[in-house]
Order: sequence, then structure tokens, then C-alpha cells
Amino acid sequence: MDIFGSFALLLALGAAVYAFVGGIAGIATRRPLLTKTARNSGMAVFGLVTLAVATIEYAFFTDDFSLAYVAGHSNRALPLYYKFSALWAGQEGSLLFWTWLLSIYAFFALFLNRKKHPELMPYVGVAISGVQIFFLTLNNFVVSPFGVLGGMGSSGAMNVARLSDGSGLNPLLQYYEMVIHPPILYLGYTGFTIPFAFAMAALLGRYPGEKWIHITRRWTMVAWCFQTVGILLGAHWAYAVLGWGGYWAWDPVENAALLPWITGTAFLHSVMMQEKRGMMKVWNVWLVFVTFMLCILGTSLTRTGIVSSVHAFAESSIGGWFFTFLGIILLVCLAAWFKNRDYLRSDNQLDSLVSRESSFLFNNLILLAACFAVLWGTLFPVISEAVNGSKISVGPPFFNKVNVPIALFLLLLTGVGPLLAWRKTSYDALRRNFAWPLAGGAVAGAVACALGFRELYPLICLILSVFVTLTIAAEFYRGARVIASRDGTNILTAVGELTMRNTRRYGGYVIHLGMVLIFVGISGQAFNRDIQKEMNIGDTIAIGPYTILCQNYDQPSTAVYTADRAALEVFRNGKSEMMLYPEHRVYLASQVAETEVAIESTPLRDLYVVYAGASPETGKPVIHAYLNPLVKWIWFGGIVVVLGTGLAMFPNRGAALVLRAATQGAWSETVSAQTAPASAPIRRSDAND
Repeated sequence: MDIFGSFALLLALGAAVYAFVGGIAGIATRRPLLTKTARNSGMAVFGLVTLAVATIEYAFFTDDFSLAYVAGHSNRALPLYYKFSALWAGQEGSLLFWTWLLSIYAFFALFLNRKKHPELMPYVGVAISGVQIFFLTLNNFVVSPFGVLGGMGSSGAMNVARLSDGSGLNPLLQYYEMVIHPPILYLGYTGFTIPFAFAMAALLGRYPGEKWIHITRRWTMVAWCFQTVGILLGAHWAYAVLGWGGYWAWDPVENAALLPWITGTAFLHSVMMQEKRGMMKVWNVWLVFVTFMLCILGTSLTRTGIVSSVHAFAESSIGGWFFTFLGIILLVCLAAWFKNRDYLRSDNQLDSLVSRESSFLFNNLILLAACFAVLWGTLFPVISEAVNGSKISVGPPFFNKVNVPIALFLLLLTGVGPLLAWRKTSYDALRRNFAWPLAGGAVAGAVACALGFRELYPLICLILSVFVTLTIAAEFYRGARVIASRDGTNILTAVGELTMRNTRRYGGYVIHLGMVLIFVGISGQAFNRDIQKEMNIGDTIAIGPYTILCQNYDQPSTAVYTADRAALEVFRNGKSEMMLYPEHRVYLASQVAETEVAIESTPLRDLYVVYAGASPETGKPVIHAYLNPLVKWIWFGGIVVVLGTGLAMFPNRGAALVLRAATQGAWSETVSAQTAPASAPIRRSDAND
């Protein structure tokens, strides 16, 4: 098995090298046949890497412990679904998995566009294959997943390996979400390679300014959506598994996943400036470049051991390879930009600070400020150690102090942007559009204060959330009212028709609504409570409206672990409501102890209970209970964001009708039904904003 898998990876590397060299030669000599063979070679990488992945998975499913990677991350008692996910449980397998996902993206990007954009695609193929060469080099020569336990020359060691039971999967990864969280997050990381390749190709090939943006936007949204879901699943895993009562600790690996998400979000907003006004071309190209480089940086932070994290792999010497690759990418980006910088000149300038253009600009500046703050805090321990020899950690207080005000300002811009017109917004339009959303936010704040709501940041978040929600509702209502009055339909039917006529715009509003829900959920953290107590049978804990009674302790066991389990009855207002069963487990293969959290979740609050083990002083069982308000809003908001992203990528239902109306001179009536901002003159460019 090791020979077959290694040979498949070696052939994949050869195919990627040919795609890279042949692609450059095809561009230089203008030979279509050479370009075509290079493209086909790049697509063949997918099949070859798939063979390698299938080989290692077969080894997991058949308990072939002659492979060191299988022996180190599986055992015979491990359930099949965890044997499948063990592929990405360690350094070698996760890099192979990364390469495989990248090959899938590359295959579809090259295949779907093989007859389109003939001037652009050869450059795209070269850029993608360059990235593939790096990862395939690691897979083949640096961290191969097909290393044999005991060495090829020792049959005795091989036989011992085959008879062994394996070391087992890391207990932290034995949770159902870890079967889907890493693949989805990796789909985000690897997906940003495609926008990078198109941006580099457009720059090197001097492709017409807005065309590459149109091609790239959907690929960016796909990667951004996967990154969003991956981050939220990671937060939920931390919440449900780690047992500390929270979902985000500003851990370096958490931050590494957040960084490309922030810059990707900035790009998806600023891209409209280039589409509508021909502005921010340099900015957009560099946002794509930086997003991709942050993906590579995040991958290196996970694998090099330069930062401490519960999410990181063991320390290794692989960091030099990643940082060299990052340096090469930066040099290539700088050279491409410097050589073709005249091609990126803006067509227009900012006309007014009170305009939609300025809101996008401020949005980008604030997002990049947040990105820099997170990056600085993440790398500060590394920088401090390099400068003065001591590693100074930066904890959550720093990140919260800097990023909470930034996040609230972004929330404000989320509501302000849609109310502004392109070019310039008049005073009357400002007064008309802002009046009742601002009034609604103010009323919500006044009611909250009257009810004793005094925390500053949560209060501001509430006011802004109501303001943004009313802004979104107003955008839907204005357009739906026109359609309802014209067609004689009810307002809900009109909302559906309006949305499907401009899915990108109204899908964006749905995404914003999802982000509002996430902000509301995060604001609940200011009101978290917890209590820890040694509990014998019959003892109780009171927290919020709940009283927790310890009914019993037992010791369930499986083939994978043994556990101490508490049976806790939860009362509310004197009535029994539920039973919770938190556990403290010891995994047999690794002898590692972990918790199994018991959570009762409602839209208002989560009751979160941990069996923290035995007290070292008294030996009595310790129960730690948390009351966390509004956490469920975060997960629900994530679902809304995903639905909005899918809607934004869906084709407009009325595109043909709009075109027909335009040719018949009825453009303004059709566009008005799609709701250009009420403060702006109706223009062709507003139809798809």
C-alpha cells in the first residue's frame, strides 16, 4: 500500500510540474496544443491525488498498522467514521487532504472554464499548478503519509506493527463535528487559491479590468462560505468538547482561520466598487493576494509549533518550507503588481464622503484594522521572543478591547451602507431613509435601559442590531411595495419576487441579517455566569432560574473509553425539567482524560454542565455549571449567513425580463421594481448591486 500511494503522489507531482512548465512555455510560444496539454496535466493531478487518498483510507479501514501514520492515529476499536476522519488528524494526512481538496478546486476551475476566457486560463493554470507543486513536494519528500513503521528493511518490525493495536485517535477529535469541521474549513482555505490564481492571471495577462472580477466573485463566495461555516463549526466544537464554557478564546489557530475570512469579506464588499465605478483596482488585487497569503500563514501556524494551541499539530521543522513559500508568493505578487501597475489605474474618484462608495471604503479600512489587530496579537509572542528572548503571550483581554469597538463600528456600517446612494446622497434622502431605523434603535435602547440593561457594549450592540434589522426590512419593503401595487399581489409574494430578481443584492441583505443574529449571540457573553462545587449524591447547585440536584454517579465504558458519569436532575421553579449526564472520560488507547459536556440549549440561554473530575484535596466529584445567554443565536445566525450566501450566488430570475425591458425602453420601470436605493437616481449600474 505504501508503494502504491507514494507512486501516485510522485506521478501527481510530475503532472503538476508539467502543467507549470508547459503552461509557461505555451504562453511564451503561443502554442495552443502545448497550453491544452498543460491544462489536461493540471486536471490529471486530481485523479492521481485521489488515488493516494483512497490508498491511505483503505489502510485505515483495514487496520494496516504497517503504515506509521495509520498506527499513530487509529486503532482497531475506533468507529469507522472516525477512521475516515483520521486522514486529517495528523500533520502528514492533513497536508495530503489539503492537496486533495486543492486538486478538486483546480479540476473544476480548469474544466468549467476550458472553453472560456482563452487569454486568461493559461495563466490561471500556471498559478494553480505552482501552488500544487509546493504541497506535493511536501507530500512526497518532507511529510509523507506513507512512511512505513519500523523501516522497509526489517520484516520483524513490520510484523510487530501489523499485530499492534495502534495508538488511537486524539480524544479531542473523537466528536462528530470533527468529521465535518476540518474538511469544511480546509475547503475555505484551499478555495481562496482559485481567486488568487485568477487575480494573478488577470494581472500578468492584463485581462480587461472587470471581467476577472465577475469570474472570481463566485469562487470567492464559495470559499468564504466554507470558511464561515468552518469557523462556526470550530467554535461549536470548542464549546461542546473543551469544557471551559466558551466558544472563542482568541487561540492562535482560531485567529489564523479568522484572518483570511476578514480580508475575504473586505474583498467581497470592495469588489462592487470596481464593478460599478471602476475604482479600487489595486486594492482588490492586493486583497485577493493577501487573503491567499493569510491562508498559507494560517496553515503554517497550525503545523510549525511557533504558537501554542490546543488545535495545533506537534512541533515540526516544516515551518521553513512554508515561510520560504510565503516569501516566494510575496515576491511574485510584488513583481506582477509593479510590472503591470499602470493597468490598475482607477476609472473614477470618490465624489463624496456621504455615498455608498465611502461606506465600502470605510468598511474595508475597518476590516483591515481588525485583521491587523488579530494578526499582531497572534504573532506578538513570536516577535517578542525574537526581540528579547522571552515569549510574552497576548490573551483575550487585548483582543476584546481592540476588536469589540471595531466590530460594533462594522455593524453600524452594515446598516448605513444600503441607505446611501452611489456618488452622492442628498440631505433629504438621508433624513428620509435613516429616520425610522434610527428611531427604532433609539426606542430599543430606551426600553433596555428602563429594564435595567446597563452594560455599555451589549447596549450599543442591541441598538445597532435593531437599526440594521430595520434597515434591511426597509429595503425589502420598499421594493416589495412597488411590485405588490403593480402586480396586485400580497406583500410576502412580492418579497419573494423581488428577492429572486436580484439575488445578489438581497442575498447580501440576508447575510447581513445573519451577522446581526451572530452579534446578538456574542453580546450575551457579557451576562455569563458560572459556579463550581464539590457535589455528593443529594447535593444541589443553584444558578439563575435552575437548581441542579445530583442524583447518582456511575461508570459506563466502551471499547474506546471508560468514564465517570454524573446523573443530574435540573429543576426550574420547583419543577423537574430535565436530566443531564456530564462525563469525565479516560480514553484507553492514549490514556488521555477529557470531558463530555452536557448542554441544555434554548433561544434565551444555555445550561452548560461539566463533570470536572475529582478534587485533588478531598477526592470528591466536582461539578462546574455555566449559564450562557443567547449562545444559540450564534449558531442560528450562521445558518442564515449560509442561506444568504447560497441565495446571493443563485442566478437572477428576471435577468431576461430586464434585458427585454431595456431594449423596449422600459428600463426604469423594471429596475424600480428591483429597488434601487430610494435615495439614488435609478441607474443601470444599480440593478445588480
